Amino acid sequence: MVTGGSGFLGSHVVEALRAKGASDIIVPRSVDCDLTDGARVAQLFGDTKPDLVFHLAAQVGGIGANRDNPGAFFYGNMAMGLHVLEQARLHGTKKVVVTGTVCAYPKFCPVPFKEDDIWNGYPEETNAPYGVAKKALLVMAQSYRQQYGSNFVVLFPVNLYGPRDNFDLQTSHVIPAMIRKFIEARERGDEQVVLWGDGSPTREFLYVEDCTEGLMLAAEQYDDPDPVNLGTGQEIAMRQLADKIKTLTDYEGGIHWDSSKPNGQPRRMLDVTRAKQRFGFSAPTALDDGLVQTIAWYRANRDE
Repeated sequence: MVTGGSGFLGSHVVEALRAKGASDIIVPRSVDCDLTDGARVAQLFGDTKPDLVFHLAAQVGGIGANRDNPGAFFYGNMAMGLHVLEQARLHGTKKVVVTGTVCAYPKFCPVPFKEDDIWNGYPEETNAPYGVAKKALLVMAQSYRQQYGSNFVVLFPVNLYGPRDNFDLQTSHVIPAMIRKFIEARERGDEQVVLWGDGSPTREFLYVEDCTEGLMLAAEQYDDPDPVNLGTGQEIAMRQLADKIKTLTDYEGGIHWDSSKPNGQPRRMLDVTRAKQRFGFSAPTALDDGLVQTIAWYRANRDE
């Protein structure tokens, strides 16, 4: 079962499972099964009895979406995780792979973020409800392992990007938002593109197919209560990222940084040592290569 299997990351995971020979993949759609409804989730697990679950479903967005929906994001992510893990336990699911979020880390966490630092402070305020909900699922997974012997593992991917990302400017993350803004500004002949913040924060980005490979490796090889970061171990400032995307989209105008808008967390970069040591994961896709592929996908599919 892949919750969120029709979404950005989930669709890539479904493809990877099929490539590995999986023929009976359950992808619950929100229109058919609301994962925040405990009774519906119980029925889903009772009907399907999955032996492996990737819990990827989430209510998530960029800084603006997090700022506007703190209650909805906390409730949605907490409720989905509670029901999925509980029903997996009750129905004897052999393994559950849960994705957390880099937003769970403290706002001023030492860089690079080490998994052992995740409890050493409160997350950045604009995305704290989402981050805390995901962090609570780590505690749940560890508690169920301790009490019931449940084989639940939790991975913390850094910011993802790639083909099939969400390009809706109201809810998208930074890379798809920049790509769309620069391409549309070029087509309209705009003299400048307005971006949020002052351009100083740093972020780390993981190509979606690399993240998928990390999830596959963890499903096959990892069985431990410790959370594991998934990332590249490299950070880039927003100003540098914007310049890259501007060049790759052939936009020739200027960039205006709107410092009245929030920056979000000052820096984000993960320590990726544990993933390498525990199940041999390292991300192969360079940022420039991933951006080229993401821009090409958007241009080819934007009308849809």
